Amino acid sequence: MKEKIIEVRPVIMAGGSGTRLWPLSRAAYPKQFLILSGNSSLFQQAARRLAALAADDLVLSGPDIVGNEEHRFLILDQLRETGLDPSNVLLEPLGRNTAPALTLAALSAMQDGADPVLVVTPADQTVTDAQAFTQTLQDAIRRAADGSIVILGITPDRAETGFGYIRGDADGAALRVAEFVEKPDAATAERYVTAGNYFWNSGMFVLRASAWIKALERFRPDILAATRLAWEQRQVDAKFVRPGKAEFAAIPAESIDYAVMERCPGSSIAMQMLALNAGWSDLGAWEAVWQVADKDAQGNASQGDAIISDSRNTLVHATSRLVSVVGLNDVVVVETADAVLVSDRAHSQDVKKIVARLDAEKRAEHTLHRKVHRPWGWYDSIDSGDRFQVKRIMVKPGATLSLQMHHHRAEHWIVVSGTAEVTNGDKVMLLGENQSTYIPLGQTHRLANPGKVPLMIIEVQSGAYLGEDDIVRFDDSYGRQ
Repeated sequence: MKEKIIEVRPVIMAGGSGTRLWPLSRAAYPKQFLILSGNSSLFQQAARRLAALAADDLVLSGPDIVGNEEHRFLILDQLRETGLDPSNVLLEPLGRNTAPALTLAALSAMQDGADPVLVVTPADQTVTDAQAFTQTLQDAIRRAADGSIVILGITPDRAETGFGYIRGDADGAALRVAEFVEKPDAATAERYVTAGNYFWNSGMFVLRASAWIKALERFRPDILAATRLAWEQRQVDAKFVRPGKAEFAAIPAESIDYAVMERCPGSSIAMQMLALNAGWSDLGAWEAVWQVADKDAQGNASQGDAIISDSRNTLVHATSRLVSVVGLNDVVVVETADAVLVSDRAHSQDVKKIVARLDAEKRAEHTLHRKVHRPWGWYDSIDSGDRFQVKRIMVKPGATLSLQMHHHRAEHWIVVSGTAEVTNGDKVMLLGENQSTYIPLGQTHRLANPGKVPLMIIEVQSGAYLGEDDIVRFDDSYGRQ
């Protein structure tokens, strides 16, 4: 008998700000896009894992990526590096949690009468056993093809208080989901691990698009109706799909778990759980990063230029300079160009309190790194003082900044490497290495890289106000205002 072909659509949930991995994770460059080890980001690792799910009976489309509007070029750039082409990049104008995000993906997948099996995963997880991951997810896809909801649970190896749990009862190769339970205290977590039938909730789900819509229609029809309104008002720009902004803002913010999954046990909706034993971690906090990192004989882990002496079970993550620690036990030290975090490992979940304070005080360290990525390249604010600021700017080959002007500052540009095409008022000129130009206050200007290698310049700004909001754009290749 010929095998039944199952259409599969991976869905990568790439929203979120990763506040517990501050200062490395920032709102404008959150943890899913970071390279915490190896040479690829968590998002890229997720995309590659899902692309490996194809089989004789499983036909994969490109993934649907659900992410923040502000990260759209970051998503495309990182996917391009993997060689993968998305079906759609569904852009949320603001965060509304994961239930509306998955609803957007389901509505997208069901266009033209299709009803693929969705493999839904967060973008910020790691897996060390790729083969076990692939085999378990392929099993889940085949089970979900009949309309069931299949959840991936993680067999716990410690009493973890930072995860929600799933209680599963025996029911053949898969387990029947009996109950979802919230993040426990330490004593309860110990009891769960001892019981043997409690699993960490991985946040990964496998189900047909129609199964999600039907479940949402039953438990949260308000979310479904509001998301449909936003979907009907969508605008499409190549791979970018933007739901109606005002309509999306009106959707109730709710997680997949709260909206649907926790309501399914005891209902008529078929739900199963498969145990995923593949070296999984969600890297939700620095403690989790230490757990999965390679360690020396004293349990110390490091990334970057770090020297650790007379210390045990300590994590040091250095990004821009030498970091040395002496006599520290069970401590996390994270250094970036503009911020340093020192925390007891046991309190690493509480880093979000620091981020909340930065946000309340409207400090830039909550949102941006000193090095800020843009669709055309990046800039690094290397020095600043009263009425001046110095930036190092990289422009990608073929990229162009917006035609713009500033009310409060003048700029000097010095080309370090590459070739710059400079629009300065009514003049257009080419500048090579060691050449420079001056942009007076109020002058219309533009910078472009017409070459085939990255353009590097030093920009010196001077003036009464040097904020990034002092910019008037007349023309922009990336649709910014």
